[in-house]
Amino acid sequence: MQTAEARRERQPLNGVDTPNLFATINVVRSQPELGAFQFRAKNRWVKGTHSQTRIESFSGAGGEHTHARVFDYDADHPAVLVGADNGPTPVEFLLHGLASCLTAGLANIAAARGVTLTEVESTVEGDIDLRGILGLSDEVRNGYRAIRVHFRISGDAPAEKLEQIVEQSRARSAVYDVLTNGVPVDITVAVA
Repeated sequence: MQTAEARRERQPLNGVDTPNLFATINVVRSQPELGAFQFRAKNRWVKGTHSQTRIESFSGAGGEHTHARVFDYDADHPAVLVGADNGPTPVEFLLHGLASCLTAGLANIAAARGVTLTEVESTVEGDIDLRGILGLSDEVRNGYRAIRVHFRISGDAPAEKLEQIVEQSRARSAVYDVLTNGVPVDITVAVA
């Protein structure tokens, strides 16, 4: 017999289709090969430091999928970094990716645990020293030297449980994992 909490966990909560979440977990548990996904982004240079990225399709769950719509993103540098400010910088997109991944995980985990969220907000800051990417110092790394994430969260659970949900989201975040553990990146070139 299910407890009231177990039944509540299976109901949609926080905008998360909790029954579908648990169904997905169970299917991948029984058929691990369905958990292999490949996400893709196509980028093209526009002018100067301005480029555009299109995200349209991905593979996973045993097949090819197309997003409900095509997502187009501009990236650029601000004028102070010799750009035209047509979009966020690539390193700002990285902060967006981290915040979004942690927040999505947090919403799923809270729903799975039967916690109703009333507010989730995060601020993500990254410190970077441009002397590295400008080639002015071999002692300064090219990327962020530190990233900080601060969450403000409220819901119908005690503070300790909300903090545990944030921690579980961090532990399961794909973007956090890539940033903290690294991943091999292969670059190939075809000259036209």
